Amino acid sequence: MGAKDIIKLVVSIVACQCAGFIGSLATTPNIPTWYATLEKPFFTPPSWLFAPAWITLYLLMAIAAFLIWRKGFSHEGVKCALIVFLVQLVLNALWSLVFFGLQSPLYGMVVILALWIAILLTIIKFFRLSTAAGWLMIPYILWVSFASALNVSIWVLN
Repeated sequence: MGAKDIIKLVVSIVACQCAGFIGSLATTPNIPTWYATLEKPFFTPPSWLFAPAWITLYLLMAIAAFLIWRKGFSHEGVKCALIVFLVQLVLNALWSLVFFGLQSPLYGMVVILALWIAILLTIIKFFRLSTAAGWLMIPYILWVSFASALNVSIWVLN
């Protein structure tokens, strides 16, 4: 792997982890306060599980994006795939800002639905360019599917 590839990998990791950091700014202060007061479904994981899960998912997403970016913008489909990836990354951070920051499970559901669709589109585009990149995104859509069920359940219960 050359210097350009290392830079692309580092930028990919930093960009994805930054999305997580931005989301955590809204999430962290609201967990012991607002979130703690909500009725939650029986399948709610313990709060300590979310940070390691998301850090891992952001790393997998970053590696997937790197594998696509590494092909170069002159390769057909790369620009579009990365744009869709960036859209889902923005929606990812936005969900935390809406659900936790605005304390709105209802609007959180709207954002997470858009996020899920954007992840699916990203996976489709990534698979067309790199099987490995597509597979690296599968744990993410599975986790967001679970988070969607959790979001809906919290909205219904509260």
